[in-house]
Parts: sequence; structure tokens; C-alpha cells
Amino acid sequence: MGQCVSVSGQRTGAGAETVSRPTLLDSSFLIDLERETARNEVGPARTMLSALRGRRVVVSVVGVAEVLEGAADEMAALASLGRFTIQGLHIGQAQRCARSQRRASTRLGENDAWLVATAESLDADVVGADRPAFRRLGERYLRYR
Repeated sequence: MGQCVSVSGQRTGAGAETVSRPTLLDSSFLIDLERETARNEVGPARTMLSALRGRRVVVSVVGVAEVLEGAADEMAALASLGRFTIQGLHIGQAQRCARSQRRASTRLGENDAWLVATAESLDADVVGADRPAFRRLGERYLRYR
């Protein structure tokens, strides 16, 4: 029978084995997380972050750029992002991104394409709120709201 994957990245069901994949956070999640934290409220982003406890949580430099683009206080935004592992871009992601975009019937936006390529190279799940952009990830896309 098939296996299900929980938010914690653990496989469940018949013949389940323990698997803990990294999680790559999309900028939609990061922006909501910052807003919830600033308001001292527990909303969907903070709830999801708690559910990810125990997993390696990663932010792509592309996500960092997207957050900084809209930040009122760039230094505060950088300090907040510092709690996560920041993943750079490398030739492997560039090759995946180019191949994926070249083969796609409908191209992703460039930032989304980089995020998908990074997730694939890390064998990571992606947490975000833009299912259409990440449809190709299937169950590896974790929608938090």
C-alpha cells in the first residue's frame, strides 16, 4: 500500500520508515511569519513552524531577496532570517532550473523556478501559500494556510 508523509516529514503507513527531510520556506511563509511575530499572534505561519520542530529549516537566498525587497527595516529582517539555514545557489540548482523551465509547457516565474530547483536538489519539502506555482512538487508542497 502507499505511504503518507506527515508535516514532520515522517512516513506513516504500511512498511513505513523514518525519513526526515529538510524544509524550504517560501517568501509567502516568511512574510506571514514576520507579521505574526511582530503582532505577537499565533497564526498559520507560527503554527506551521511549530509543526516543523525537529526538521532542518532552510531559506533560499532567493527568498531572502524577496523578503528584503519589501522590508521596512532591512537589518531587522536579516536578523530574523538568521535563525534559519540560508541556502545559496549553485551550478546544480542552475542546471535543474534551466532544464525545468525549458521542458515546462507553462514556465514558472523565475524566483519560483529557483525555489523548486533548490528544493529538488536538497530533497526538501516546500512550505508556502502558492499551490499553483508549486504544483509540480505534489505532496512535497506543504501549504500552511
